[in-house]
Amino acid sequence: MTAATFKLSTNLNEPSPDMSAYLQALWYDAKGNWEKAHTLIQDIEDKNAAWIHAYLHRKEGDNWNADYWYRRAGKSRPAVDLDTEWATIVNAFL
Repeated sequence: MTAATFKLSTNLNEPSPDMSAYLQALWYDAKGNWEKAHTLIQDIEDKNAAWIHAYLHRKEGDNWNADYWYRRAGKSRPAVDLDTEWATIVNAFL
């Protein structure tokens, strides 16, 4: 799958069942379902999930919480817009 086909897949009603939980969370986020994205990612205890968790809280406007999750991911809050960060994360997991 490419980033372009991943983005196109958000026109469907459900994500592909072969998608990782990371990509499913990003898929739901792209569909405007922040809650579902957060529910999928919040209980996964690794740096990858922490990165997505950080992005979601940044998108929510909770920078304090986002920064906590960025630290858990071993990253800093990026100085790019949310769409660019989303695309960067998607590409990292494809």
